[in-house]
Amino acid sequence: MKFKIYLFIYFISIISYRSNAQKLDVIKSVLSSIKDSNAKSVLANPETFRYQIIYTQINRDKNGTPHFTNYKLNVDPNKYFNPASMVKMPLAFLSLEKLHELNKPAVNKYTSILYDSSYQRQVAMYVDSSSANKKPSIAHFIKRAFLISENDPYNRMYQFVGQRDINRKLQQKGYGSNRITRQFMGYTEDQNRHTNGIRFVDDQNKILYKQAPQYNTDSFAFGAPVLIGNAHWNSNDELVQGPFDFTKHNNVSLEDFQQMLQSVVFPSSVSKEKRFNFSEEDRLFLLQFLSQYPSETNYPKYDSEHFYDSYVKFFFQDSTHSMPRNIRVFNKVGWAYGFLTDVSYVLDTVNNIDYMLSATLYVNSDGVVNDSKYDEATVGFPFLKQIGNAFYQYELTRTRENKPILHNPVKQYEKRDPKDNRPSIKNVDN
Repeated sequence: MKFKIYLFIYFISIISYRSNAQKLDVIKSVLSSIKDSNAKSVLANPETFRYQIIYTQINRDKNGTPHFTNYKLNVDPNKYFNPASMVKMPLAFLSLEKLHELNKPAVNKYTSILYDSSYQRQVAMYVDSSSANKKPSIAHFIKRAFLISENDPYNRMYQFVGQRDINRKLQQKGYGSNRITRQFMGYTEDQNRHTNGIRFVDDQNKILYKQAPQYNTDSFAFGAPVLIGNAHWNSNDELVQGPFDFTKHNNVSLEDFQQMLQSVVFPSSVSKEKRFNFSEEDRLFLLQFLSQYPSETNYPKYDSEHFYDSYVKFFFQDSTHSMPRNIRVFNKVGWAYGFLTDVSYVLDTVNNIDYMLSATLYVNSDGVVNDSKYDEATVGFPFLKQIGNAFYQYELTRTRENKPILHNPVKQYEKRDPKDNRPSIKNVDN
């Protein structure tokens, strides 16, 4: 009996090995089509550039139901990359979930939200000059966080959800790599555990809902030290000979980011526990601003030269800074400390192809961390453009058993008012 069990396990392991090898062959085959010497150099040095790539193929059955296959290269949840602005994506999802679960009809994503200063170094917020009514709201924070990846909206969503619930909720949903403990405010560990008192108010400033200041008492298991680089600049602007310590920085795996995005684009494709609990209207709102361009948006009115259409579409950035009209990319990006990350769902409604592509890499040839001198323009962005094009071209030629007719779930995007003479926004913290 034991022999039969061992034999069964052996055959299963052989099948699994062959399946993984075949998947690796697919992703390597696509990448081998790249002729650019710089991109080939990155691909030949996975340890130096710390790159991870997930290509998610979408095939539909005869009933039109999508099925997903992930092809991974160098993907390792234990290989740290700094997620930077990527954490704005789950914070947007969790903010809408919290509003939905509050179940207060007068309190929604468009309701004005005011922040008090309740602890050391906290910053109050009662006005948002970039919104139509000059008031802050969760909806406007999400727009600002997605359209060009502004930083303060992340801080405000962090303060609304709270450090404890951010981490508890994501863990409960099965996103086990999650550890989001820091705002983008230069706070200490203690200050990050404290979040502001918050009030939702109506047009007459009458309080509709009040949230007291919060403090997270949960502990965090940070694990083994994460030390990167040869030298770094510290918070006192001093050059320190020795690696930069990322151990207590935010940390989410590439696989978890990919699953989070998939859970919003295709909710029924993931288990119920991995989904976020908000309305279909909320989901479509998220999809709109994950894919809308800064040039289409009136509020905020971003300067189109500085914040061009492909500004946060790393897989499609080129010298024209434009985007193909037949393509919409639903995505979130992050860049900091030499790490560049993009997690995308790509939809082409003319050629009827769609797929997901997620990648991260590290570009810091001088080995000095926190000096604002990275190889993003010369290595990072061109590499992401090259692999983005490689997978797009592969999708154009890939045989599908059932060719779908695809439609954008976002029925209508905003249009910039050509008569709007307000000054455009050229400088932001992102």
